[in-house]
Parts: sequence; structure tokens; C-alpha cells
Amino acid sequence: MSAEDFRLHGYALVDWIAEYVASLEERPVRSEVRPGDVRRALPDHAPEQPEPFEALLGDVDTVVLPGVTHWQSPYFFGYFPANASEPAILAELLSASLGVQGMLWATSPACTELETHMMDWLVEMLDLPTAFRSDGPGGGVIQDSASSATLVALIAARERATRGAANRRGVRDPLVVYASPEAHSSVEKAVRIAGIGSENLRSVPVDPGTLAMDPAALAAAIDADLAAGRIPAAVVATVGTTGTTAFDPVAEIGDICRRRGVWLHVDAAYAGAAALCPELRWINAGVEKADSYCFNPHKWMLTNFDCDAFWVADRSALVGALSILPEYLRNEATESGAVIDYRDWQIPLGRRFRALKLWFVIRHYGVSGLQAHVRSHVALAQEFAGWVEADDLFEIPVPHPLSLVCFRLRSGDDDNRELLDRVNDSGLLLSHTRVGGRLTLRMAIGGTRTESRHVERAWEVIRGLARGEAPAQMLG
Repeated sequence: MSAEDFRLHGYALVDWIAEYVASLEERPVRSEVRPGDVRRALPDHAPEQPEPFEALLGDVDTVVLPGVTHWQSPYFFGYFPANASEPAILAELLSASLGVQGMLWATSPACTELETHMMDWLVEMLDLPTAFRSDGPGGGVIQDSASSATLVALIAARERATRGAANRRGVRDPLVVYASPEAHSSVEKAVRIAGIGSENLRSVPVDPGTLAMDPAALAAAIDADLAAGRIPAAVVATVGTTGTTAFDPVAEIGDICRRRGVWLHVDAAYAGAAALCPELRWINAGVEKADSYCFNPHKWMLTNFDCDAFWVADRSALVGALSILPEYLRNEATESGAVIDYRDWQIPLGRRFRALKLWFVIRHYGVSGLQAHVRSHVALAQEFAGWVEADDLFEIPVPHPLSLVCFRLRSGDDDNRELLDRVNDSGLLLSHTRVGGRLTLRMAIGGTRTESRHVERAWEVIRGLARGEAPAQMLG
């Protein structure tokens, strides 16, 4: 492709993206294709001859779009947001054009140093502990997701608990990890991958009213394992659980972990962005006692997937567990000890130039713009909760401090399942969880383009369908 052709096709693609974004409000959120429909629309064999770019872009409309669930729609309320913004999209384009492989400082110094600087910016922006800054024993790194952050945290915890023996010959006494039943499923996946095993994951009971981990139950579980000769390796506390936005009491959990020498990892994948706002920094209570912490800018901070911000208070265990230096990677900068090689902070060797997205987003919106983004969604959620509470058909079973509201019909699971299905057939999208064993609907507000009018319209649809009324106009 010549430079001139690339320029012309690039203009066409950017125009397509702009038109797509502008049309999101009119599109039903959920894809209606059936299993196999997309593959049936594709040729059985790869083309022998080159095809024009116009044909490729045309097939995006006819083959791809029908099979897309529109996560960027202002009517997408199903899961925690996966914000995409124009500055982040442009940064992805730039990253792709540079084609950087940032495994070592030496393979692209800007990739490493910009990332380190962005992670330090975020420490300041979120008012996180200074121990997470790069100019001390700790530091930050961009992972692809909170799932990977949990995995590398548990590997570092395993390294510390066994003094490195797990990497050399394994350990005789089983390691144990603790989390609440409300923790993300990635915790169990991480204990499997790390070689600890699901049978050594303890499910710590929660407070039935808040669904937050019970510190007394945690302490009892750890002490029982110590008495049995097991090695408590890590606790995963959640700040804003996926199901209901429950907040584990990190300060109390941190005290328990410190007294017993157990690694504390704090997963704030969704809720962490709320700490951009000073009035919401109560979510950081106790984080100074954590050994590692993460949140996802790709959820609620206008930064495209994938981008997880992960910090450790002391990087020695992390690097010690993951560092392998073959001859072909040796270089003068690494040998000097004066640089960070982020290959030692993650599972894969290779890494993309993700820091460009953070750099573009933070500079384009400024801290004040990012704060306004978070505040607007919190306010919309509280307004939505007020409408639900005022309607005698519904109830709200758990607190809703940020931008997720869990609600349900009082009449039972069958009615709630039917309502959920009818709402999602209407053109918008909700999801569900279970609270106290009962099916509960989730209204997750946080889309880049979601405004008050979208939330108001969603409530009109929900309320009307709950009463057996057809909405005046379905969405999409």
C-alpha cells in the first residue's frame, strides 16, 4: 500500500468511525445474530488475489456490524463500562503505526519511560500511597486486564511466601489464598494458573447486608490454616465487586495480613477511577496497607481496552518471580540496573505501547474533565435509584454508592427474568446478578456518551414493561 493510498484509506476509515459513533444512539445495543451467522457470511476460503480496501470496509458494514454488541452505545447498561474515547482511539492508531515491542527499556526507551511516568501521574491523580511511585521500592506497570494483575500479584505473593522455593522445587506445605464469594472469577483462575489450586482458595463469608468480606471470618480462616501447617500466601480484597459494588474493609483486612505476613492484593478494577474525585476517595481507605493494587482505566476513565494500572509497594518479589534473562536479551542498559524492563513485571515477554492511550486521554480531558465524567455518572445513578425507590413494584437490595444500581421486582425471580428479557429485547441492555439468592437486575451507568436523557428513557422502558405496558417507542 503506497503512502498516498494509505492516506486515502485512512481518511475513509476515520470517516467510517465518526459516522459509527454518531449513529450509536439509533442502534439496538444487542446483536441479534444467531450462532454461526457471521461465519456463514464469510467465504469458505481465503482470497487468492488482493481485494480493494473499499471491499474490506464494505464488508465491515454487512458482515461485522450485525454481529457487534454496541458497548459504546449510550443505552449500554449491562456491564461495567468499557469506555472508548476519540483521543484513545487516535492513540491506538499511533501505537499501531509505531509498532513498538516494549519488552525492554532498550527496545524502545520512550515506551518504558512514558509508561512509568503515566503510572506516577495516576498515583497523584488518585491520591494513592506514595509507596506505589517508581522513585521508591515499588512502582507501577500497565497490564492488559485486572485478571492479569491478580495473577501476577499471586505469583509475587507465592514468591514471597516460599522465599523463592516455588520457582525452584515447589513447596511441601500447601499455599492458601483468601477472597470473598463476591470476588471476581479471575481470582480462582489465577490460583489455578499459579499452581496453588482451587482447593486452596478459601471463600471468606461476607456481611449479609453489604456483601463485604467479614474480617473476623478472614482472621479465623487464616489462623486455622496456620494451625494445620498450611502457608497463607495472599488475600484478594475487592473495592467495588462486579455483582453489586460491595467494598471489602481493606483497612481491617490489611491489619490482619500484616500481623500474619500475608500478601494483600486490592482489586479496584471498576471503582478505582472514582478516586479521581476527592469526595469519593473514601474508596481508598486502607490501601496504604496493600502490597499490590490495580484498577482499569479502560472501564471508567475513557481509555480503550486494554489498559489495567497495577502497582506494587515493593517490586522485588514481583521481579524476582518473573525475571528470566536469556543471552539474546542482555544489553548494557539492563546490566546497569538504571532502567526498568517491564518484561519482568508481566506474564508475556512482549508488550504494546499502551501508555500512549493514557497520555492522550489525560492531556485531552485534563483531571477536571475526567472528574466531571465520573461525577456525572454517579449523579445519574443516584437519580435512577431514587426513581426505583419511589416505585412500589421495585426494591433495591444493596447499597449503590457509585454508578451501579442493583434493583428488582418484589414479586420474584420469574417476573424479574421476564422483565430482563423484555428490556433487553427493547433495544437497551441490562445484566443480572443474584443477591441473597434472588435474581437481581444490574443498571451500570458509565458509558462515554450516556447522558441524563438516556437514563430517563431507560427507566421509562423498564417501568412500562414492568407494568405490562409497551413503551411508546422502542429503542433502535
